[in-house]
Amino acid sequence: MEASVTFKPSEYTGTFRIGMTLLAAGRKAGAGIRTRCGGKAGCLMCKVIVEDQQGLSPLTRAEVNKLGNLAEQGYRLACQAKITGAVSVLVPEDPLRAAVRALLAKQKEEDDWD
Repeated sequence: MEASVTFKPSEYTGTFRIGMTLLAAGRKAGAGIRTRCGGKAGCLMCKVIVEDQQGLSPLTRAEVNKLGNLAEQGYRLACQAKITGAVSVLVPEDPLRAAVRALLAKQKEEDDWD
């Protein structure tokens, strides 16, 4: 069995095997979900935001321990959350990429004033 998963902001939608982790699906989709621990819930880099979690497995103990109150805000660890049905996932922007983008925007703004 398969289910539809949409990764935002790329808007990539694909069908993936029920039971597959969001991390594995995200890798197949090229969604840019980062990880350093190899999917063992050790690094928190694969945090994603899922508003409607009906299409995912319940929070694992590792997620509850690692995410704390972020879990109440819709965060999941992509390496632990398994697909059980259709779901839409927001992949946060890489912090380094966000910092570079902010610096470039600031530089452009300063250049516009010259």
